[in-house]
Amino acid sequence: MQERKDKPLEVESVIAFPTAFPIKIMGRRESGFTTAVIEIVTRHAPDFMPGTLESRPSREGKYVSLTATVNATSREQLDSLYQELCDHPTVVMVL
Repeated sequence: MQERKDKPLEVESVIAFPTAFPIKIMGRRESGFTTAVIEIVTRHAPDFMPGTLESRPSREGKYVSLTATVNATSREQLDSLYQELCDHPTVVMVL
């Protein structure tokens, strides 16, 4: 009997690259939060225009929601961006 070695399944992306891809980042409303998000996003998407960042405070003002629309070129790029954003101490959630 021959032993079968399974290969990891390669999942085909449902996103056609390149594409404009909005990312919502929620965090505590602290000094430096927006700047940190801009730096991270720009590191992964150098053509990101910080002036397009949308900001919305929470009802009680404790949190802020930022929406950054990037020119996504690959799933790997998005995965790296999401990971670095999630690892930042002031980020609560990334969608």
